[in-house]
Amino acid sequence: MSPELRLDDYLDREGNIAIPAGTTLTSFLGRNAVEFGDTPAYRYLDFDHDRVVELTWSQLRARLDAVANRLRQVTQPGDRVAILTPQGVEYVVGFFAAIEAGTIAVPLFAPELPGHAERLHAVLADAQPSVVLTTSSAAEAVRDFLRVLPRDRRPRMIAVDAVPDSVGIGFERAPLQTDDIAYLQYTSGSTRTPAGVEITHRSACTNVVQMVLSVGLDRDINSVSWLPLFHDMGLLMIMFPALAGGYLTLMSPVAFVRRPYRWIKELGATDRPMFAAAPNFAFALAAQRGLPPAGESLDLSNVAGLINGSEPVSVAAVEAFNAAFAPYGLQPTVIKPSYGMAEATLFVSTTPPEAQLKAVHVDRKQLTAGRAVPVDPDHPDATVQVSCGIVARSQWAVIVDPATESELPDGCVGEIWLHGDNIGHGYWQRPEETELTFRNKLQSRLARGSHADRSADSAQWLRTGDMGVYIDGELYITGRIKDLIIVDGRNHYPQDIEATAADASPSVRAGFVAAFSVPGEEREEVVIVAERAPGAGRAEAAPIQEALRAAVSRKHAVPVREVKLVAAGVIPRTTSGKLARRACRAEYLDGTL
Repeated sequence: MSPELRLDDYLDREGNIAIPAGTTLTSFLGRNAVEFGDTPAYRYLDFDHDRVVELTWSQLRARLDAVANRLRQVTQPGDRVAILTPQGVEYVVGFFAAIEAGTIAVPLFAPELPGHAERLHAVLADAQPSVVLTTSSAAEAVRDFLRVLPRDRRPRMIAVDAVPDSVGIGFERAPLQTDDIAYLQYTSGSTRTPAGVEITHRSACTNVVQMVLSVGLDRDINSVSWLPLFHDMGLLMIMFPALAGGYLTLMSPVAFVRRPYRWIKELGATDRPMFAAAPNFAFALAAQRGLPPAGESLDLSNVAGLINGSEPVSVAAVEAFNAAFAPYGLQPTVIKPSYGMAEATLFVSTTPPEAQLKAVHVDRKQLTAGRAVPVDPDHPDATVQVSCGIVARSQWAVIVDPATESELPDGCVGEIWLHGDNIGHGYWQRPEETELTFRNKLQSRLARGSHADRSADSAQWLRTGDMGVYIDGELYITGRIKDLIIVDGRNHYPQDIEATAADASPSVRAGFVAAFSVPGEEREEVVIVAERAPGAGRAEAAPIQEALRAAVSRKHAVPVREVKLVAAGVIPRTTSGKLARRACRAEYLDGTL
């Protein structure tokens, strides 16, 4: 690890994370440029144009100075600057330049992202940026998009790649403070207007150190990421090189989805240890379509860790990935089921470096009553839960009864509350929502075995909206409070019903099933929307629907009002790729699905 990020400098005498005063996300960029010079910092694999775009540390420093100085000329400190560049190194330049200029970065996406124009309009209306950063190639599309805004709210547009390096000569960096807001991380959302989480330099730096400690990273580790850079997981990936002097290879999400082997190939392209992160679907997709072509060699023995987060972790996806790539040297301890969220910057917990995936079978009926009771895998009511590991250092996660706001003992299911310096400051311009979500007080703690130990009695806690449970000291995520299906006083987790439905017929795409409840004449009833699997587009609907209905009724004892089969791509998803169940429910109820 570079001298600038020595972990001892970020730990107090008790080993707690303590970010030194004055440290910011861009503190080390200048020194990295001096120390590493012409060493590559970021590169982008542009498969659309069959080229590689690379930035050395010296080039990055020159580009940052130029764009930041240009921003300084047209902004005031605290102005918001939206990044609407396509995936690539220009995005990295735009994000850090906005911070260096003393403005608040708003990482977004170019209008080319299909199906998300409404979200982009909503975020721009909320953040009200004075400047939009883009690229020359995307400028026309961005200009057309901005024309619909009222003239007095239309931000200035700057193409990052069109600013000459000479503009940066004599640039003096803004006097940033550790507790200043560095950027707004907008939540992916489903039906509500996205909210901008205020991430301070302290929040982000703390979370990077937490990730380094939890995963076992150092500056000898390379990374490769296709994650969208406006998403919290993709954004944190670009921060690691900036703080630790590592090396990151980027590609677009579309490049990965079209040919998953592109990602796999890069994971094994160097002898140096490799670290990456991806949501669960990526591992299933890579296992299915990411094997090397015949005759091409692949060695994945260098892969040190792959975080599996952002959506529920499937045992089947992990086992399929391990089975597919074990012949190429992949170790069984590589995949790390993890938990995180934008309000916590990103990273909350992960599986220890030396551990394999850990899953337990619990009684489904007991789980609906709020208790995690382990059973044998062949138990008739067994349902599998995957451990998301150990909570990061200097972060606290307690399981709380949302009605009494009191901590629950291990084995009891409740809402996950978080506390730590990595937690965001609040929601941009939303004081009431900030108060309800970020400013909570734990009314009582367990006398013994409390997961709030060593946190101050006056600590403020973040309500995550996620349900979870501790089993043997490890954190398990059971579902979202707002997505719970409550029938006859029993809680049912939609992902549990969705997994049952997907397993009931090969004509259904696993991972593309949405379950939610709707009002019935006497009680809540369940609706299942399932996308047809490849090759099943013309299959008769009735037998598929009956198979799903029977399986769900048998396993979960809930009334199924309707099983709706739809074409691939119909079920709405968030910009981060998660199922948008509430949006799907809304479209079902208003007849637009």
